[in-house]
Amino acid sequence: MIRAYEEKDLDAVIAIANRAWAPINAAYRALYGEELFQRIFPNAETRAGVNLQRDMEAHPGQTIVCASSGRVIAFCNYWMEEDKKVGVVGYNAVDPECGLKGIGQEMYAWVLSEFRRKGMLYARVLTGLDEGHARARRAYERAGFNISHGSVTYYKKL
Repeated sequence: MIRAYEEKDLDAVIAIANRAWAPINAAYRALYGEELFQRIFPNAETRAGVNLQRDMEAHPGQTIVCASSGRVIAFCNYWMEEDKKVGVVGYNAVDPECGLKGIGQEMYAWVLSEFRRKGMLYARVLTGLDEGHARARRAYERAGFNISHGSVTYYKKL
């Protein structure tokens, strides 16, 4: 069941975010090596939850959760750039331990419908090109996101 986020959901969504970002952190750690990884992500285990909470505070009332048997199993934060008519899908994840299929697609459909209802003309989501984000890329493509461009970040040891 998709519903609006409530303050009582905070601990659950932060925990889901941190669990869901574990494979992304592992991919970054393998790619960057331990020294650079620790410099970029000194609090890797909690960074997703911290960033999610920051986005939720910046865009109050624009987070949904999916609950099953009274337990939050997924979340999606979003906002609208009204001047550009672009809806933005922010931090989102399904609890890796949930075991249910299709939850992400249900949330994206809900958010995309909300964007249309509010007059947005496009929707945007940002994700990485690394292996840790592969599942997210496939999910966004299944949800109909079909215009993309790549980006590369370079690092050099000094």
